[in-house]
Amino acid sequence: MIQKPVFLIGFMGSGKTTWGKKLANALQVPFVDLDHEIVEQIGMSIPEYFSKYGEEKFRELEREVLIAQQNKSGIISTGGGTPCYFQNMDWLLDNGIVLYLKHSPKSLWNRLNQSDINKRPALKGMTGDHLLQFIESKLEERAPFYDRAHILVDQLNTNLEELVSLVKANIELYEQ
Repeated sequence: MIQKPVFLIGFMGSGKTTWGKKLANALQVPFVDLDHEIVEQIGMSIPEYFSKYGEEKFRELEREVLIAQQNKSGIISTGGGTPCYFQNMDWLLDNGIVLYLKHSPKSLWNRLNQSDINKRPALKGMTGDHLLQFIESKLEERAPFYDRAHILVDQLNTNLEELVSLVKANIELYEQ
């Protein structure tokens, strides 16, 4: 049914992996987590890679792993920053259907506070208002990329059935 991949984009903590698995299961297609693919390739965690080689090297590696998904079909969750580097958003739009799981800064702040922030290199040591300000600033910076997605979804007010319907409608539209 799906010829092109459906790329899930959004800020860290937006639910790309969780919703990606649910969506893949509902559509009966494979699921790929780009971050998991990177970890498999490098043999270390992303925070370890970040601290050892820096963000620039990570973004280059992320681009390579993204491009390797070119001929795959199914649901592919990307890292939060993936669309924002090396014309990745153009590549995503040209090579699949892009779905943005959109959240408010406060919603992301609540979700991230419930997770292990130390596993997220960009957030290490951030809490409270400092974390919220960081999220607001990053969302504003990334909006020009995220907002170009084929499908923009208010993730908190969209259920799986609606998400499946949106994806199916867009598959028909973009695969013609």
